Amino acid sequence: MNPAAGSSAPMQQRIHAANPEPPARLKVEQVSYAYAATDRSAPEFTLGPVSFQAQPREIVAILGPNASGKSTLLRLLAGLVKPLSGRVEIDGAEASGLHLRTRAQRIALVQQESELLFRLRVWEYVLQGRYPYGRRLRFESPEDCLLAANALSQVAADPLRDRWMHQLSGGEKQRVILARALAQQPALLLLDEPTQHLDIGGKVELLRRLRRLADDNGHSVIVVTHELNLAAEFSDRILLLHGGKCLRVGSPAEVYEPEILETVFGAPLEVEMRPNGRPRAILRGNY
Repeated sequence: MNPAAGSSAPMQQRIHAANPEPPARLKVEQVSYAYAATDRSAPEFTLGPVSFQAQPREIVAILGPNASGKSTLLRLLAGLVKPLSGRVEIDGAEASGLHLRTRAQRIALVQQESELLFRLRVWEYVLQGRYPYGRRLRFESPEDCLLAANALSQVAADPLRDRWMHQLSGGEKQRVILARALAQQPALLLLDEPTQHLDIGGKVELLRRLRRLADDNGHSVIVVTHELNLAAEFSDRILLLHGGKCLRVGSPAEVYEPEILETVFGAPLEVEMRPNGRPRAILRGNY
């Protein structure tokens, strides 16, 4: 008997013990939620149960048609509402139970529309991301200004710093909104349909930028999107929702099966694998 062969399993166990898998940054366990017109009426919409995890440097895409529960799930992840059952944890702490300031330091939410209540220049807008770290009646510190400048640099928006927010194009505004979120220095970055008002070039650029931010800064990124093929290209994991139910969670290759995609999106789709191992959904020509 070769002694080396008999020692391989214990060696693998020692290597695994020395390099354990890092704990999940975001842990969602059997989360459900329900909307009703009144406290006494039957639920008009029910979500759940949903379970998944996100590690640092991971992008998770939440896919599904309209009214499938995507934005509701994002609000639960942000801690804005408390689950009817189950738990949402960010670094081991329940998201909805965090103090407002602590939550804003750990979680940044970029919503579909960011309403401007008054005129702001880009620089002033991005500095708002530092509010969770400040005190009342206090001017921004040199550190705040440095972090805001770094956030603008990371999204290639330095030339926009003195522009007025209401004068920006859709793509420019989306980059600045993302910079404000980065200025919060969040561990978890949540985005609700960030590509909605962008052309195809802008959509690809934004998803590439999110991929770099996750890889370089260690963010865990959750993106709600309708973009099937962009999600497959840039995400580590896909969560597929339909009618308030989680139908599948896994890698793009695991989730993208023609039958389940046709059920969810109501169109005849084919799936082909690209040379990089990523799936691509194609609408059949006779549709």
